[in-house]
Amino acid sequence: MTTLTPTQARVNLSALLSRALKGEDIGILHQGKIIALRQVNVTSTDYVEAEYGLSTEEWGRVTSKLHEKGKKARATGKAKRFTGNIEDALHG
Repeated sequence: MTTLTPTQARVNLSALLSRALKGEDIGILHQGKIIALRQVNVTSTDYVEAEYGLSTEEWGRVTSKLHEKGKKARATGKAKRFTGNIEDALHG
């Protein structure tokens, strides 16, 4: 394992990230402990749980309600198609 100080890691961060993506063990020494730099897989459910504190079941209810609101907006003509121009979406 390659072990570096935070200062060394900061200077070479892009290269270290590339090496970690290739599977190399990289560690950064902080307060006498080694913190590993490695790729992790994150799913949307991981994100909503960590960011918003929602369980998988709660997130399912939220998405169902959002889809229903979208259907109603499209049916009543209140939904607008996004053309890719943010200014048109905000002011149009």
